[in-house]
Amino acid sequence: MGTMDWIVLGIFCLALVGIIVWVARQKDETSTDYFLAGRDATWLAIGSSIFASNIGSEHLVGLAGAGASSGMAMAHWEMHGWLILILGWFFVPFYERSGVFTMPEFLEKRYNKGSRSILSIISLVSYVFTKVAVTVYAGGIVFKQVFGIDSMFGIDFLDKCCWLVVL
Repeated sequence: MGTMDWIVLGIFCLALVGIIVWVARQKDETSTDYFLAGRDATWLAIGSSIFASNIGSEHLVGLAGAGASSGMAMAHWEMHGWLILILGWFFVPFYERSGVFTMPEFLEKRYNKGSRSILSIISLVSYVFTKVAVTVYAGGIVFKQVFGIDSMFGIDFLDKCCWLVVL
């Protein structure tokens, strides 16, 4: 990366931190604001947020790599994202009326505490083994390629990059 690339990256990071600080000072610090955006978000904003939250380094690295190796653009894997918007339009009013913050809380209200615990455990374990592991690995590959270092002190630099992503 050239000097101008580092300058642009630095300005972007500073602007991002500035926006985060500004937005954080505008909101109340309640769990309702955190989980439900103060109950002011529309179904389109909620569905778009869920879709955007799904995109990570594994998409940027994996889909681009698959496209480069096969010659076929792989964005079609994410083309079903419009369904999330439709589900938001359908389910958001229902969950708002029930007054819950999370899906496990809804299950507890509907069934019992055991169902809440089961969904929470399954969600956390599957998220760690599927999404988080792949995101950390793909992010490590990006850092390794950006810095152009294969090993440092006899240790594969990818390990250090993965720890950097985790931190």
